[in-house]
Amino acid sequence: MPETGFHFASPWWLLGLLLIFPVGAWLRRSQVYGQIARVSRYADAHLLPHLTGSRQTDSGERWKKFRRWALLWAVLVFAMAGPRWDFTEIQLFTPGADLVILLDISRSMEVADVQPSRIARARQEIEDLINNNRGVRLGLVAFASVAHVITPITEDGQTIRNTLPSISSDLVRLQGSRLRQALERAGTLLAGQPKESQHTVLLISDGDFVEPDLDQAVQSLSEKGVRLHVLGVGTPAGGPVPGHTGRFLMDSRRQPVESKLDEAGLERLAALGNGTYITADFRDDDTTRILQLAAEGGQAKAAGDERARVWNERFYWLLFPAMLAILPAFRRYRTLTQGERG
Repeated sequence: MPETGFHFASPWWLLGLLLIFPVGAWLRRSQVYGQIARVSRYADAHLLPHLTGSRQTDSGERWKKFRRWALLWAVLVFAMAGPRWDFTEIQLFTPGADLVILLDISRSMEVADVQPSRIARARQEIEDLINNNRGVRLGLVAFASVAHVITPITEDGQTIRNTLPSISSDLVRLQGSRLRQALERAGTLLAGQPKESQHTVLLISDGDFVEPDLDQAVQSLSEKGVRLHVLGVGTPAGGPVPGHTGRFLMDSRRQPVESKLDEAGLERLAALGNGTYITADFRDDDTTRILQLAAEGGQAKAAGDERARVWNERFYWLLFPAMLAILPAFRRYRTLTQGERG
């Protein structure tokens, strides 16, 4: 693609101009063979319009319509090809903050005390983070008994968005919520980012962690300058935990296993991590607050001398005359329709 001057964004659309030639050949062939159609054997030429309900156009009129169509088609093809010839040059910046999301995918996240379920609500919260994010690099780690890096820290939010529908508790064979390993994975990811960036971890979970030395793991990250924010998903009332077979999980007394949002435990983890605890809701306030906290202290930096050219698309200059040329056809169609009804 040329760096300057007139060019097309999608030049392959210009191949559509070749369609004009087979249409012209078909029109010429239909004109020749239409004169010896079978119906012309049973009636004179001046009676055919009354029998068929349509009139046969002469050669000059047919080719006149073809030229109009060819011109309109060419204009539309050039518009689809995306003509452009000027641009705006912008300075590229790198975000000054990194946020690793730790998503709990243990079986308790399938509880439906928030609709449609805790795990679905958590996925929606991540989607909101991506949609509202403007200056934070994001990474995603899913964990239950084992932690898995879903996406490394990246500026491409679409990569994380594409993986969200496939993340569920069904991916886990051995149940449990082991946060310590997930924190270690997050620390490893953040260690590879620029030291001058603001480093943050966001835990999305319903809580109820019983790991030994978990507090020490959170404090260790905090001493390295990594803040831990927590987004609690669920309600204090809780609900029964669904099993893989569609039935609820049962305890040793054959009673349904209940899971409640452990707000006290999550608030304590956030305090140890020098962060903030927020309960997830259906508005954007929670994710907006998380992004503000993650960006605090981080400064976006110019990416050296790198600049990007944003080309100004000019396809609409061709669409306006094309639409004006099509309008009379709609008017004629409406007139004919009203005449038939009358």
